[in-house]
Amino acid sequence: MPPRKLTRLISFFLFVLLAGSASGTPHRKERRKALSHVRSAQMPVGHVTRRATARKRNISGSSWKTPTFADSTEGDSEDGDDLTVRRAAVQALGRYNGTIIVADPETGRILTIVNQKLAFQSGFKPCSTIKVVAALAGLAEGTLQNQNTVFHTSRRQTISLTQALAHSNNQFFAAVGAKLGYDKIAEYAHLFGLGEKAGLNLEREQAGSLADQPPADGLGMMTSFGEGFHMTPLELTALMTAVANDGILYYLQHPRSRQEINQFMPRVKRQLDIAQWVAEIKPGLMGAVEYGTARRANFNPIEPIFGKTGTCTDDRLPTHLGWFGSYNESANNKLVVVVLLTGGQAVNGPIASGIGGAVYRNLSQDNYFAKSAPTLPIASTPTEHVAP
Repeated sequence: MPPRKLTRLISFFLFVLLAGSASGTPHRKERRKALSHVRSAQMPVGHVTRRATARKRNISGSSWKTPTFADSTEGDSEDGDDLTVRRAAVQALGRYNGTIIVADPETGRILTIVNQKLAFQSGFKPCSTIKVVAALAGLAEGTLQNQNTVFHTSRRQTISLTQALAHSNNQFFAAVGAKLGYDKIAEYAHLFGLGEKAGLNLEREQAGSLADQPPADGLGMMTSFGEGFHMTPLELTALMTAVANDGILYYLQHPRSRQEINQFMPRVKRQLDIAQWVAEIKPGLMGAVEYGTARRANFNPIEPIFGKTGTCTDDRLPTHLGWFGSYNESANNKLVVVVLLTGGQAVNGPIASGIGGAVYRNLSQDNYFAKSAPTLPIASTPTEHVAP
């Protein structure tokens, strides 16, 4: 073929190829991009778009299904509540979806429960609040000597019990769990009231639970995140009551009428010999509020708050959780305040501690702690020694 004809033939084929590329089927990525523009043009803007986005996230599997905000007073009965305490708790909780329990640690009387439906459920993962149990168990068993006991968190770094409680150090308490073993962890958890009803004659209360074997993630997860436990807000209230009064684990009671209030008598479930160990964890619980994970509670040296936060996800629901178990000391008066928040990513232990701190501040502004509590007779039981 003559060179001129060959050149023309090649030019013709190149033209055909280029024309087909320009006018034929677009590249797959360009096709998806084009289709997305079409769909965007067809989708109305505004609240409909937001609803569609939320629906898409729900279909694809959001991490948490529980709303962060709700009316947490809906369905509550105020009968028997201390209305000053209830007002302080409701105001502090605001729009959050959660529960607050306030109790007198010297008697076990519940002064208010905000969101009773949530408080009476069968339990949630305790998250890092389990570290209170782990610390007391470690001290009683000799795994921890005192507040200054240090563990290595790396080759060159150590942390003390006080700092580990204040900053909620998981490595420290995982090591405590590994040294204690499953049987001891379960023993002390039951001793401090986990896995059983905390209240007396609270008809709607359900007990929490404890796994009958170590979790697949290991013992360290039990004592750092509460894996294997399902703890109720009432159980944490009873535990913090025993810490606040140096070892009396009361049955929690919620008198609902004037007659029941007048006839109220504290009932002791177990009297625990833990006063010496409580003294060793108090600096860590105070440190959490002063400079640690609970600092949103706002430390006040005149009316100090002692507390422990907890943040994790409970996969059963699923929901993100924010815990704060606490008590204060104001002159000769003490109160226990427990906060549990449920919802999405905005929920965590530090937020719960801020709400707990607001309860105490609201009551302090009402001069609540200036009042002297009456001395009541106590129906007692023998002391149970924690140390073997």
